[in-house]
Amino acid sequence: MGFPQYLGGATFHTLRMAAIPSPSLFRPLLTTPSLNLLLLPRPTKPPHLRFPSLLRPFSLSTATASANQEAPITAPSDTGLKNQWKAAIDFKFIRDNKDAVAANIKNRNSTANLELVLELYEKMLSLQKEVEQLRGERNAVANKMKGKLEPSERQKLIEEGKNLKEKLATLEEDLLRLTDELQQEAQCIPNMTHPDVPIGDEDCSILRKMVGRPHGFGYTVKDHLELGKELDLFDFDAAAEVSGSKFYYLKNEAVMLEMALVNWTLSEVMKRGFTPLTTPEIVRASVVEKCGFQPRAENTQVYNIAGSDQCLIGTAEIPLGALHMDSILSESSLPLKYVAYSHCFRTEAGAAGAATRGLYRVHQFSKVEMFVLCKPEDSDSYLEELIGIEEDLFTALGFHFKTLDMSSADLGAPAFRKYDVEAWMPGLGRYGEISSASNCTDYQSRRLGIRYRPELSPMNQKKAKNTPTQFVHTLNATACAVPRMIICLLENYQQEDGSVIIPEPLRPFMGGIESITYKSR
Repeated sequence: MGFPQYLGGATFHTLRMAAIPSPSLFRPLLTTPSLNLLLLPRPTKPPHLRFPSLLRPFSLSTATASANQEAPITAPSDTGLKNQWKAAIDFKFIRDNKDAVAANIKNRNSTANLELVLELYEKMLSLQKEVEQLRGERNAVANKMKGKLEPSERQKLIEEGKNLKEKLATLEEDLLRLTDELQQEAQCIPNMTHPDVPIGDEDCSILRKMVGRPHGFGYTVKDHLELGKELDLFDFDAAAEVSGSKFYYLKNEAVMLEMALVNWTLSEVMKRGFTPLTTPEIVRASVVEKCGFQPRAENTQVYNIAGSDQCLIGTAEIPLGALHMDSILSESSLPLKYVAYSHCFRTEAGAAGAATRGLYRVHQFSKVEMFVLCKPEDSDSYLEELIGIEEDLFTALGFHFKTLDMSSADLGAPAFRKYDVEAWMPGLGRYGEISSASNCTDYQSRRLGIRYRPELSPMNQKKAKNTPTQFVHTLNATACAVPRMIICLLENYQQEDGSVIIPEPLRPFMGGIESITYKSR
């Protein structure tokens, strides 16, 4: 179940939490599109990575114009400028491929302002030239003063050097501000799109696979809300009094069912070579931004902790992506495959109606997430592996579902390509999304600073330290979004007498319970 497309790192829903200290180092997070964040810059220098054509996986957050150059980082100063993290963005590629970038922005319904990015880029280039020219003049004056000079000539050079220094300081400050503004705008440009992705809105998505068929019921089916009430599995009313709407208590077998789903999923995914983790559920707002989530609407999905620079996670993808932030990995360590259990928190702003009833759309839920870091040439194959694991899991549980190759307008900013899995929910009378899998290519890693150094043959080991690093590709996929899995299980395995059969793979994790029945009165 992917993070909604309008998730943004620039607007946040405020969550007020008591007794959480706010370190004086961090400024409060604003709730306006202009972030006032104190974010730490990356200490490392990402290299240049070229793709020969748009048909290969490519993100606009690509490397800078040379192997040893990165976007300038605003240094701490007393000028009042923000200390803002910088992504390694290939502005030259954006300028040279303006039409392709503009078409991609349009196809993805992005609000990125390409014309402003290009305008700011040209201004930055012009200002950089002026700064370099002044630095050259200043150095020339300094060299002249090293020799023997008449007092009047020396004084003249001193005055000239002073004027150049003052003018240079002003221009350097202007350059820092301009660079920061350029970064803010350019970071909104979405990843490029896989050439096979269907162009258009969500209804243009292409069916990739259909598995199973709807269960045949010779009686009137109930939805999960009715089943949960009759079997004493949920309490939404009490949760609404305690926490508000879209919260819930799980009770009795539903608690065991959640634990069974999580443990069974973890055990199955670990068999595929994934390392299990639990993650922090509070992260810095800068990490949310570095994972590439951009505002797609006024409504926000992120809970922000008031008086701090921290947020509650909406998916474990965020802390998993940041696990190797600012690191250079060895080629031999790749791929890194993780599976994480976490709670997730989403405001679900704007969500309403019958389609969101009960457990389908809630503010807090448990989820098992898969995450892969790999070499660029391998990411397409790992996307197929991830969606294959999801399909195997849901098939093992006996679900009827379909896999969709999602259209361009349904892709979040980081995604190069995304598959969604929608399962049949007979009580709701429709298909509902239960999972997704995305290839984000290098879009996130270039913001998070995650690279690897290609290994050379033994004969070339002396050159190993000079081997240019490359950015890894990142992929994410939901193995188990607990509430929607519970919906599918209850509604598809309900019996005429009102009981619910537990699928065989989950029974060992349920203490041998084979069905959920009415409680004795």
